[in-house]
Amino acid sequence: MTAEITTAKCLACDKALKGRTDKKFCDDYCRNNYNNQLKGAKNNVVRNINNALGKNRRVLESCFKSGEEIAKTTKEKLLEKGFQFKYMTHTYTNKKGNVYFFCYDLGYMPLENDWYLLVKRKEASAPSEGVN
Repeated sequence: MTAEITTAKCLACDKALKGRTDKKFCDDYCRNNYNNQLKGAKNNVVRNINNALGKNRRVLESCFKSGEEIAKTTKEKLLEKGFQFKYMTHTYTNKKGNVYFFCYDLGYMPLENDWYLLVKRKEASAPSEGVN
């Protein structure tokens, strides 16, 4: 009876492994590549949404003049700059019942005729004219 000798192989590149018996990868490159491939597919959706939220925030920020807390713009201008209305971080309803949609600290509220009121969220310690 002959004993079969099995050689462990790298999970990333399939090369034979030398060294410890519990070794899974031949080097750091293969280990990193393997783990990045595993996590990449799972995080792709989250990464795309975060990118869209970041772009939305940059678009809103570009509509404010320096030092202003409130601005107005049209839906058309937002769309031209690549704004995606389906992505937002949260909503805020004020005492009057107006609903503001936010991308992090910058928000917008629909007005009549496809106009939007843009606001900067106030920080608790910093006084400003924006939405609280």
